[in-house]
Amino acid sequence: MTSVVLALYDGALLFEAAAACEVFGVDRGLTERWYDFRVAGPPRARLGGWLSVDTPHGFDELADADTVIVAACGDVEADLPGVLVDAVRAAHERGARIVSLCTGAFVLAAAGLLDGRRATTHWEHAATLAERHPRVHVDPDVLYVDEGTVLTSAGKAAGMDLCLHLVTLDHGAAVANALARRLVVPARRAGGQAQFVAVPAPADTGHALADLLDWASGRLDRPLAVADLARRANMSTRNLTRRFTAATGVTPLRWLHTQRVHRAQELLETTDDSVELIAARTGMGTAATLRRHFHRALGVPPDTYRSTFRTLTPVRDRPARPSDPGPADTPRA
Repeated sequence: MTSVVLALYDGALLFEAAAACEVFGVDRGLTERWYDFRVAGPPRARLGGWLSVDTPHGFDELADADTVIVAACGDVEADLPGVLVDAVRAAHERGARIVSLCTGAFVLAAAGLLDGRRATTHWEHAATLAERHPRVHVDPDVLYVDEGTVLTSAGKAAGMDLCLHLVTLDHGAAVANALARRLVVPARRAGGQAQFVAVPAPADTGHALADLLDWASGRLDRPLAVADLARRANMSTRNLTRRFTAATGVTPLRWLHTQRVHRAQELLETTDDSVELIAARTGMGTAATLRRHFHRALGVPPDTYRSTFRTLTPVRDRPARPSDPGPADTPRA
């Protein structure tokens, strides 16, 4: 069982901390084993500017954690707790995976963990992070950055995206998607997606694209092209590309490619289909093409991915109403 410690401190933000607690601290019976989750921090830490929380654990808990998650800070100009910075640095040196949510990246940067690495934070504070820590390659235009043992996210909802990304790494795509459905949040937005839409789409674009995305998602086994999507949406290819990119943060072709890889992940985890059949069912054409794109996207070949995650078969829940989380929705201490 993987141990996860959420590090809180005076001035930490509530939303991001709650996201980590919901993802890692509640065993919903989606797989045979879940996380050993703990919250660490000083006595009566102020959270979100109006809550005071007591945790049963101090920062010494970071010493034994497999994953350390640093919550966002509300004021990037305030002094960071030195004991936390030291504990995060020591945990990383020991081999722990270190994760920051939103402006928690300032803690990781102060610990020296982001030097020479790509990282992100909330777009509003990205310039400050880059100015204060010039050795960090700050990317303000993405939802999250995975640098292996050090991961950073942008603001608010992007923290949930990164948490679900971690679940995908640990338990596979099927479990992460099932969890996203239970939380009623988008499943596995790509880390490279833009943080925000610079030019708002027209009011009717969301509905039109939602229908189009549903239509395309049901036809991933076919050789769809941008022209096919444009005809379905009754737009020119140029207009579709512009509106699609503005609404989703990625081009239509990039979105199609990502969806095909995600579908391949799910089929590898949940079926005994051959790689050749999965290539056909995902529109990749040949096993060689699937292997090439899969390895480029995930860093491992399909067979290795299957052998890793087929042992983590998710438990299929009965459908639950949002108001009825079910008996499995109990927090882990």
